[in-house]
Amino acid sequence: MNNAQYDESLRRVVWLVAVFNLTYFGVEFSVALTIGSVSLFADSIDFLEDAAVNFLIFMGLRWSAAQRSRLGMALAFILLIPGIATLWTAFMKFNMPLPPAPLPLSLVGMGALGVNLTCAFMLARYRLSGGSLTSAAFLSARNDALANVAIIGAGLITAYNLSAWPDLIVGLGIAALNADAAREVWLAARAEHGAANSPVS
Repeated sequence: MNNAQYDESLRRVVWLVAVFNLTYFGVEFSVALTIGSVSLFADSIDFLEDAAVNFLIFMGLRWSAAQRSRLGMALAFILLIPGIATLWTAFMKFNMPLPPAPLPLSLVGMGALGVNLTCAFMLARYRLSGGSLTSAAFLSARNDALANVAIIGAGLITAYNLSAWPDLIVGLGIAALNADAAREVWLAARAEHGAANSPVS
């Protein structure tokens, strides 16, 4: 596969991933508001962020290496947005620590896990060769899948002890995962930027 075919193939994949993420954002955000779940709220905002990241990648793949590296650094900051939203939501929840409904929490978490595993699988083949932009998309899908497993677990624990703490802890864990992903994407984009601007020997 030549470079042009590779880029077009990657563009098709990130477009599909963006659409999947945007669709499930609507589902998860609605349920999060209905049952008062911090972890689902955090994950739904993350789906919206993933959709934005992949739409940006779709456009950015036709840019130069230097432009892509700058976009990668911008995406590192975008990855922090769900974490900040989660911290605020968690703070509000501390003031009224009511547990979310455990069955919808687990079922929506399972649906999100299916979406994110599909997206991660689609992006895996491009992870190492697509630069910081593709790394951003893959890391988002991978982290979301890990978070979804934790959300399912939080739903099961909440069904047992009717506590708000499992949901809160998982929500804060999602924020930490996004912070780590932002760090990794920033480092990759900085390295790309340096390579793109170094003189050719």
